[in-house]
Amino acid sequence: MIGSRHVTCTALGVLLLLAGTGSSRAADSCDALTARMIRATGASLAGRTGPLAVFRAADADRMSLTCGKNSRMVFGAVERLPRRNYFVLIGLAAQGLTGTRPEDVEILALKLHQDSLLADAPREGQTGRAALRCETGPRRDALANDHTVCILVPNRPVVLRRRAALPAAASLG
Repeated sequence: MIGSRHVTCTALGVLLLLAGTGSSRAADSCDALTARMIRATGASLAGRTGPLAVFRAADADRMSLTCGKNSRMVFGAVERLPRRNYFVLIGLAAQGLTGTRPEDVEILALKLHQDSLLADAPREGQTGRAALRCETGPRRDALANDHTVCILVPNRPVVLRRRAALPAAASLG
């Protein structure tokens, strides 16, 4: 009886250790991504809780990073027509997050912002490995004070696999 209790306690201890290692790796990964964003953008870290890092940046009223499998960055500006440096900042962040050329993302962000102003609706686009959504106008969520919001995520292309019912000899042309 004592032997089985010892084995159960040992197994539980190993499981807790492995679970702690996974969360430790996630925290280290988020630390590394946060540091990469600081180097890429020149922003400073305002605070971090779990997978969320908030930055201070001169060119955005709000800049945050959510780490993890579905990492994303949110940029907010109180102005409906932010200065050009706001879009430059998004490009720099995209380079740090996805490796995409900052100029390409900056141009995309400007275009999506203009299109959103004209359509009075959010607009989405992608370039390289960066996907971006920009919207203008009043909001009713946590970003209610920001009149311009852009969300940057890594663009994960769809990969066709054999399990998708494609025959092994099928060609894509």
